[in-house]
Amino acid sequence: MAGGGFSDGGTLKRAHLYEHKITSYLIFSCIIGALGGALFGYDLGVSGGVTSMDDFLVEFFPHVYERKHAKLQETDYCKYDDQILTLFTSSLYFAALVSTFGASSLTKNKGRKASILAGSVSFFIGAVLNAGAKNIAMLITGRVLLGIGIGFGNQAVPLYLSEMAPAKIRGAVNQLFQLTTCLGILIANLVNYATEKLHPWGWRLSLGLATVPATFMFVGGCFCPETPNSLVEQGRIDEGRLVLEKIRGTKNVDAEFDDLLEASREAKSIKNPFQNLLLRKNRPQFIIGALCIPAFQQLTGNNSILFYAPVIFQTIGFGSGASLYSSVITSVALVLATLISMAFVDKFGRRAFFLEAGVEMVLCMLATAIVLAVSFGKGKQLSFEVAIFLVIEIFLFVLAYGRSWGPLGWLVPSELFPLEIRSAAQSVVVCVNMIFTAIVAQFFLVSLCHLKYGIFLLFAALITLMSCFVYYFLPETKQVPIEEIYLLFERHWFWKKVVKDEGSTSGTSV
Repeated sequence: MAGGGFSDGGTLKRAHLYEHKITSYLIFSCIIGALGGALFGYDLGVSGGVTSMDDFLVEFFPHVYERKHAKLQETDYCKYDDQILTLFTSSLYFAALVSTFGASSLTKNKGRKASILAGSVSFFIGAVLNAGAKNIAMLITGRVLLGIGIGFGNQAVPLYLSEMAPAKIRGAVNQLFQLTTCLGILIANLVNYATEKLHPWGWRLSLGLATVPATFMFVGGCFCPETPNSLVEQGRIDEGRLVLEKIRGTKNVDAEFDDLLEASREAKSIKNPFQNLLLRKNRPQFIIGALCIPAFQQLTGNNSILFYAPVIFQTIGFGSGASLYSSVITSVALVLATLISMAFVDKFGRRAFFLEAGVEMVLCMLATAIVLAVSFGKGKQLSFEVAIFLVIEIFLFVLAYGRSWGPLGWLVPSELFPLEIRSAAQSVVVCVNMIFTAIVAQFFLVSLCHLKYGIFLLFAALITLMSCFVYYFLPETKQVPIEEIYLLFERHWFWKKVVKDEGSTSGTSV
């Protein structure tokens, strides 16, 4: 199959010699590390719900509140079209994309754990500011601090999980990040559903409760070990060996530790990891993992639905309470999908989930666009049957996304890059992801206003294109040791043409 690459561990260098057991130390470390996803998820869920609450709109965006309750034809798709309101959401992601480059330096020099702790502190302070906000400036400042926290967390957590996990279950372990993200979204929607009834301060409680996952992440993070990869990279060789033995549950870690030492020696020869991202030997990983996959993850349209699920459901005819309840349904779909992906991604592989879910997502977007084109707009209210159909379609779309582009959009980039550029590459991954997250967040509502149902046709077309990209250009990475991923590209039908001369030109950048 085109793009299939190979996944037989026996063809790799030392993969068949790796040994491991599932230890309580590994489980604890990965669960605490994965709480970084809860920060991201809680914010994804809470921000859209808060921006649909009347008390919040009256205090900060009274003109949007008036438009929301006006019975005008043009407000069907456009009632929430306000760039300052969407800046409340997207400012976080602009801050995250800038902060991730600072996180890269901290992650490389002081370790993955240091960035996780720094991110939790910034997120905590931002949540406190948002909960006590008296004006839009305080709101935006709080969002920026939240964004810095997410930038640090999203830069470090996927690396932490991928490096801690044994190769054979790396996919499932890395997806703890997506699972905690989804649980954060679900909890946020449940919180919004409850606090909407608490007038006039319910929205403050919703925003302030973001301090809870940040607290757990900081306190738990103080007791977690640094990854063996990072310790070796910092020159703490003996400590790295001890941690590796502890998380693998065996003293027989010579093969894996030798791979770490080899990767570390190469890493120390690299003076500018960002420049080395552009070398021919790293070009496939850079194109796939640092540019395409994080951008594609946002262009599926799923995070737009998560940001604005309450707003979307109100826009298409649901009441305020019903819209938040419908958002809870989509959050449940995400959690279920992530559990499915965790259970089977290391068995069936990354490509299978990308491609199968891609077909389902396209069909859901097409069905939603057709129903809205026929049944909605120009002041018309949706019938109960049509409204239920739309909820089911969005549920199925989120279920497909949640087992494919959601978790794999973080897993695949985190496992593609060699140690010497891994931290720098993850910064680019987060930066690209946040750029597209911010763009989509900032312009989704105005696009919904002007394109109407056509926005869903646009997402369907984009998902088709990205599925074709996966089919032809992404090799299968399941159960391949993280320090031997580069061998996939040397044997891939297309990428081997790009990297074949690297042995004689390894010192030449693009």
